[in-house]
Amino acid sequence: MEPRIFKFGTPYEEMFQSLAVTPEDEAYFTRNGVLQLCQRGAAVKRAPQRWQDMPSGDVSKHNVVIAFEERIFDAVMEDLQLREPTQEFRPIHVICLDTKDNPHEAARQGIVALRLCWMLEHSQDLDLEAAEIIDQFQQERDAETNIKILYQVCYL
Repeated sequence: MEPRIFKFGTPYEEMFQSLAVTPEDEAYFTRNGVLQLCQRGAAVKRAPQRWQDMPSGDVSKHNVVIAFEERIFDAVMEDLQLREPTQEFRPIHVICLDTKDNPHEAARQGIVALRLCWMLEHSQDLDLEAAEIIDQFQQERDAETNIKILYQVCYL
């Protein structure tokens, strides 16, 4: 079967409908997990977004950015470093939880990411404590899984 390619901004619902046009398509894309990815994405937001298209003012509102692939982490870091600083010049904590790109690992690492987010959310001072929290989190992960964690702070 030919790959289906969608542009950024295509709503997940539209992708789902396109991938489930025939019973054969629906069975194929259910079996390989793509329809579940569309459903999971639709539960979070309307459509995939391209990070580089977000205005700096919107990006600077984020305290933490989590990527699930090292190449995405690198692209986010490069983008942040190339942007003109905002007047607020606030720190953005960029974290990579390098994850294999398949439905099983995505679900598994989603739970891991939630745990990290909870730890970061409950810090008294994120900017002072983030590195320590991530170190502690990495040590805990080493006992459970060999997930690679990258961390960098950028100012925007």
